[in-house]
Amino acid sequence: MDIDFSLVLLVLVVLTGAIALFDRMFKTEPRRQAVAKLKAVQKTPNEALAQAIAVAEQEPIVVEYAKSFFPVLLIVLVLRSFLVEPFQIPSGSMIPTLEVGDFILVNKYTYGLRLPVVGTKIVEMNEPQRGEVMVFIPPHDSRYFIKRVVGLPGDTVRYEDKVLYINDERVQAQPIDQVEIEMPNGMMQRGILLTETLGAVEHQTQIMNAPSRDGGRTVWVVPQGHYFMMGDNRDNSADSRVWGAVPEENIVGKAFAIWMHKEPGWSLPTFRRNGLIL
Repeated sequence: MDIDFSLVLLVLVVLTGAIALFDRMFKTEPRRQAVAKLKAVQKTPNEALAQAIAVAEQEPIVVEYAKSFFPVLLIVLVLRSFLVEPFQIPSGSMIPTLEVGDFILVNKYTYGLRLPVVGTKIVEMNEPQRGEVMVFIPPHDSRYFIKRVVGLPGDTVRYEDKVLYINDERVQAQPIDQVEIEMPNGMMQRGILLTETLGAVEHQTQIMNAPSRDGGRTVWVVPQGHYFMMGDNRDNSADSRVWGAVPEENIVGKAFAIWMHKEPGWSLPTFRRNGLIL
């Protein structure tokens, strides 16, 4: 089962904040009064009085932890919700741009500020542009996905014989190398690495030499308020070609940088792939 870290973080912030607030409103004054009574009874300071005062001033351990963790958790919640959130790439659907084990940073405000957990937009900012790499929640799943924005609202997207067309215009794609592409079953297939230009973004994609296995739908019209998403690993990506366009309210943010990479297993993390995401 996938854990909704944003929800867990929000609950912890509310819980620690409520404990700290309750203590401040209802328990701090009684502790202060208890200390004042001790000082009034014992005018001359001594070790016994000092110990009694320390006991009277002592906060419950739960309150101590709540007051310590609340500001830290609140800062993390604000940063993750409104500024930058880290993610790890779990699949190869965005190869060669993103590899399994890449840790990326996602800009949470470029497409508008949204409330944590519920995702309601509260401040309008920019709209997704063609070619950008975006994190979102697909219409068929509650988990976060990452793909490239291919079709904007109102676009007609066509993908036939491994060639991409947008509004009947062929997208520029130049072969640059032969590559070995790993299939989901672990087998390797020969393929082609290409440089593709989507809008203002030049990036790399890869396709297999073998004929496409998809004999179904090849043309999609993107509804208003939706975005058509595709993986850069075109023959190994379940994307909008399978489960449809992504509604605007499901947008999470724009992926902009790789900051760490870790191979599966017990390997140590490396920083060899650090850089901006194109």
